[in-house]
Amino acid sequence: MPSPRLAETVAVHGHHRPRSIALHFNDQAVTYGRLHDLTQNLRSQLLRLGLPAGSTVCVPAHKTPQTIALLLAVFHEGHIALAPSPDLGSAARERIARQARVSHLLTVDADGVLDATPVAADEDEATGFATPDPRRTRLLLTTSGSTGTPKIVPIEAAGFDAFADWAVDEFGLTPGETALSYAPLNFDLALLDVWTFLRLGATVVLVDKERATDAAHLAALAAGHRLTFVQGVPMMYRLLLEGSAGSGTSGENEAGAGRAGGGTFDAVRHAVFTGDRMPADLLAPIASKFPAAAFHNVFGCTETNDSFIHRVDLAAAGPMPIGRPVRGTDALVLDADGQRLQGAGTGELLVNTPFQTGGYLREELNESAFTRIDGRDFYRTGDIVSRGADGLYFLEGRADWHVKVRGVRTNLQEVESVLASHPDVAEAVVVPLPDPQAGVRLHAHVTRRPGTGLTSLRLRTHSGRHLPRHAIPASVHLTDAPLPRTSTGKPDRNLIKQNRMKEIDA
Repeated sequence: MPSPRLAETVAVHGHHRPRSIALHFNDQAVTYGRLHDLTQNLRSQLLRLGLPAGSTVCVPAHKTPQTIALLLAVFHEGHIALAPSPDLGSAARERIARQARVSHLLTVDADGVLDATPVAADEDEATGFATPDPRRTRLLLTTSGSTGTPKIVPIEAAGFDAFADWAVDEFGLTPGETALSYAPLNFDLALLDVWTFLRLGATVVLVDKERATDAAHLAALAAGHRLTFVQGVPMMYRLLLEGSAGSGTSGENEAGAGRAGGGTFDAVRHAVFTGDRMPADLLAPIASKFPAAAFHNVFGCTETNDSFIHRVDLAAAGPMPIGRPVRGTDALVLDADGQRLQGAGTGELLVNTPFQTGGYLREELNESAFTRIDGRDFYRTGDIVSRGADGLYFLEGRADWHVKVRGVRTNLQEVESVLASHPDVAEAVVVPLPDPQAGVRLHAHVTRRPGTGLTSLRLRTHSGRHLPRHAIPASVHLTDAPLPRTSTGKPDRNLIKQNRMKEIDA
């Protein structure tokens, strides 16, 4: 993770380059000197709590300079930070905090004042969960957080350092870079566009989540800060294109909008696609808006970090590959019988990377998720890929119930489980629908229990307590009738999806 080396390196930047800009956030420009001072102040506040060495604390990952300083302070003091989404429902957050044996919930306000709320220990809840080791990790992320029990992933210090070294070399990064950080701070994408850039001493432009879908604001940030590096899901690129369409004539002054070479982002050297397949209709506009950029498609997950990379030719026809394994990564493809494929073929993807976690905190999950081959631990991604004779890999789909909503892997079956836990719900099915912005949005078809007065608002409120924002169904159909079923008695998901699409088209 974010490791002692990271925290110490950022502190060195604070001493030797105090006037260099570390973070831009809305109208704030936070220098490395200011970031260091804020971190030191929070270290002092942490010390007054009297936490035992190597304690685990929960720091909801609000995307602010103050939260970044708090995380640096936690790393400095030798503690471990569980950093869940700030949108995670309170019930789910409390559950994973107990599972990780968290001692305190920590937040920091805009003035740098720490608030610490003790978390009551519950060994029954923590049974079966490993105790995080501060000698190996200082950061715990969560994945598949579409239920009240997300999986907790230790991000190991050595793995992060290896990843940061790879990224700096792969993209030729220097302290003069300016990166746009679009994804939430709790995403693994932040390991690159926040933590790696801060370790390097470069500048990070943080996108406020409250304005993340404001196309004009996003384009203004990109233009005004002369970005050199952008990374994001297709929706981010679509918003940048929409927001920049009139930037040469709009006269907008925010962050220098309208000064980006007639609406182009000509300072960007590297544009990274991630999270979802890039729609073909975006490729030509992206090529024109980023005239000096090299384009890369990266592929990975929280458990392994980036494991594939592809230098994209935007003029190429056909589906975009996920590429080839990054340096130091081994990839295996298993057929339907679990046998390793040699050469070209299609099957489940397993990877071993220099950056991967040593395993989930919930130990029983590791046997099915990791397998030892030739003396190394390979992660079973659950992705179905095809590998060509030239060694190029293409993603074919998922082997399980996962879809990606706004670039976030979301388990449909687990969302259904949360909906079904409402006492007024008899049955629930969730289906993915195409969406031009998010890529996929979720629709729930729910049967009420007889005699209840369940409403969509009540069900969404229930969902909000247990689900992150991306996993809350965008639409809900409530009915007193049983779910439509196939001839084998299973819920007819295809029919539910078709009926909803007809309603939308009507």
